[in-house]
Amino acid sequence: MRRLAWIAVLYSFCALSSAAEPRARDLGIPFEGTPGPLNALTDVAGITVGQVTLIEDLADAHKVRTGVTAILPRGKDSADTPVFAGWFALNGNGEMTGTAWIDESGQLEGPVMLTNTHSVGVVRDAVIAQRVHAGGADASGYWWSLPVVAETWDGHLNDINGFHVTPADVDRALADARGGPIAEGNVGGGTGMICHEFKCGIGTASRHILVHGTGYLVGALVQANYGVRDPLRIAGVPVGQYLRNDRVYTDAGLGGETGSIIVVIATDAPLLPHQLKRVARRAGMGLARMGSYAGNGSGDIFLAFSTANAHPFQAGSLGQASFVGNDDLDGVFEATVQATEEAIVNAMVAARDMRGEGGRYAKAISHKDLIRLLKRFGRYTRPHAATRPSAP
Repeated sequence: MRRLAWIAVLYSFCALSSAAEPRARDLGIPFEGTPGPLNALTDVAGITVGQVTLIEDLADAHKVRTGVTAILPRGKDSADTPVFAGWFALNGNGEMTGTAWIDESGQLEGPVMLTNTHSVGVVRDAVIAQRVHAGGADASGYWWSLPVVAETWDGHLNDINGFHVTPADVDRALADARGGPIAEGNVGGGTGMICHEFKCGIGTASRHILVHGTGYLVGALVQANYGVRDPLRIAGVPVGQYLRNDRVYTDAGLGGETGSIIVVIATDAPLLPHQLKRVARRAGMGLARMGSYAGNGSGDIFLAFSTANAHPFQAGSLGQASFVGNDDLDGVFEATVQATEEAIVNAMVAARDMRGEGGRYAKAISHKDLIRLLKRFGRYTRPHAATRPSAP
């Protein structure tokens, strides 16, 4: 009970403090496209996000630096009404459960959960258990459930073999899921993550698009834990060639690409499953803009879903779905690339230095040095007075 109370306090603190951190646009980093009101996945109406952050120094000298992020495509209705979905693995050295059924059915049922590599099992089981405990199962008394749980490896900073994520943490992430601004950086499943050898974590962004005069939103949320320093580019600036100090993998004696990234794309544009698989593929192009080459040791796995078309999932009726024609998908594709890129940079900008397991560390990117490089390469854009909405 004491641990749960401590986690609750830590979660509230991290959610509020991270929500107040500057974002990429606040530093004058230029991006293409028009963001939604929150510049977040939750700009897509109905989506809620909950995060539990676990940071603790244990008596046995191990360090807990991990957590859980929950994305509910239809909020509390996610358990009862699926969404059309598609997924894609750019490189498969990672895990996302439930994808065989997404391929087969074209639909995502329930939440999308993000955590560390060795906690996929407990998170998956906890999601099923919560659904069973909620009642309303079929005549057999059991829910049939194949939850979607994705991971990246936080073992550089976190005692990953200590299995510190518990079912109670999963329950809290689901129960606390809300709309509005999303905390970024060292929070939720991204607490112990690193990208391009800088401290990283959770990041989000969105784009507003028009299709034949109708407005839609495309949002991205990333759990970023990929990439080496040398090829890193931000807004086209070869940042990795200039910010050379405190390189995590070099200092640790590791070589090559050893991390992963999960990208979740959501839209309210009406799209069918095969179209959403095409959208999921485009997340990789946002990753490429950052300088990723999807190395052999990286798990780069992307999921896309649409919150439109709720009616086809009602039992006992002929399902009819609307959809944007293939010839009109370019705006969705472009928005996916743009939002993915900005979400990654937001994760880097919001992250803070962290020391963890075995005394290892990860330094966050220096805002001052980044601004200096943007100005040097003529890519600095003076930020507006307020680019981030206040947290509720």
